[in-house]
Amino acid sequence: MAKYIYENRNWTNFTWRETDVHVLFGEVRHLQGRIIGQMNTLGFATKTEASLTTLTHDVITSSEIEGEKLDYDQVRSSIARRLGIPIAGVVPANRNVEGVVEMMLDATQNYQNPLTNKRLFGWHSALFPTGYSGMHKIEIGRYRSGEMQIVSGAMGKEKVHFEAVPANRVKEEMDNFLKWFNDNSPIDPILKTAIAHFWFVIIHPFDDGNGRIARAISDLMLARADQTTERYYSMSSQILVERKQYYEIVQKVQHSDGDITDWLHWFLQCLKNSLLTTQTTLQKILRKSEFWKIHENTELNARQRLVLNKLFDGFEGKLKSSKWAKIAKCSPDTALRDIKDLIDKGIIHQEQQGGRSTNYVLSEF
Repeated sequence: MAKYIYENRNWTNFTWRETDVHVLFGEVRHLQGRIIGQMNTLGFATKTEASLTTLTHDVITSSEIEGEKLDYDQVRSSIARRLGIPIAGVVPANRNVEGVVEMMLDATQNYQNPLTNKRLFGWHSALFPTGYSGMHKIEIGRYRSGEMQIVSGAMGKEKVHFEAVPANRVKEEMDNFLKWFNDNSPIDPILKTAIAHFWFVIIHPFDDGNGRIARAISDLMLARADQTTERYYSMSSQILVERKQYYEIVQKVQHSDGDITDWLHWFLQCLKNSLLTTQTTLQKILRKSEFWKIHENTELNARQRLVLNKLFDGFEGKLKSSKWAKIAKCSPDTALRDIKDLIDKGIIHQEQQGGRSTNYVLSEF
């Protein structure tokens, strides 16, 4: 038996046990429909806010899987600017952020366009604007010309997890992949998303950035499945949570004879978990929307609006006057005046806890 799946003859004629994925597939489709149905009952501004939040998390978590931390506000501002969404507290984004955002938005907003070599090369170039990955110069905007091994462990004790398709086969393999991806095959787009992700990862066509591009390809196909540019759930966020299992399942199925049942089952379960998480997020967005509906005529300054939005978006830690001053870029005295005003209006209150530090939380509304 071949060591790796791609060493089998006609290796991309994948098979799977329908009975093992059928129920899970149905649950995913049901949840998807329910979430899109819920979103369609909301106003334009709330839907836009939900989509912006999802896209922001998608970009951040896809990079975090690769060990790269991006700034939340930079990512959010970059997406909002490119989509023409007015938001408070816009901050300039660095080249790294702009590149990842560019790729993700091209995938999700132009999902109907065919996926081509040229488009993938554009994504790759956007991910590595300097031509370097960390300290290493890499081949940018073209398929790799060298061999690719995924290894771990100290020098001299490396463990090879995977050897990708030989470099001289990459172009031919990618041509086959893109032809299949762009064909209007009868296969459901959700299953097609799962297969495409696995297929691309096995080829590993680039010097670096394969994981992020595989996830962008997934987002593109999921947007086709939903038939909308608006994103309400993030597969990357869930893969980040389950990344240990992700690597384990890829490693297991890469040695199969073409049966990818285990991979499809894992992918669909991960997608289901992502959709369930979205239902929770949706409740937060609805709460935020309700709040601003109640307070649409309340007199609030830009600093207060900025910090209140942060509290709804999932504020980390406790809100103190010193944090307020830092976020709103104002003096401690101004921060205290802003806070007192919101307390007087019944919007926030002091947390009932002892100790020297005073924390503030949102009041029920």
